[in-house]
Amino acid sequence: MKTNRALPHFKTMAMVDVPQSRNGKHKRIVTAILRDLDDLGAGAALKVPSAELGDTKENVRSSLNRAAHKSGRKVATATDENFLYVWNVAKQ
Repeated sequence: MKTNRALPHFKTMAMVDVPQSRNGKHKRIVTAILRDLDDLGAGAALKVPSAELGDTKENVRSSLNRAAHKSGRKVATATDENFLYVWNVAKQ
């Protein structure tokens, strides 16, 4: 019995060429914060102006927490009207 196969609607590509990561809209600011946290001393916090976040503090904070969790780090955050504060949580 012979069946008629439909032509594919989409192009194909090799799996090695498929992007494996996502560059979300917060990647730049989150990457900068995490890089600065690497050099941050104990007992200090980053003071990031809200104007530099490019989105709401809540959205950037959420992205930062996801990225920190994914990389196995523990960070804490706080906010006020004008700033997002970020620091490394001391390892116990």
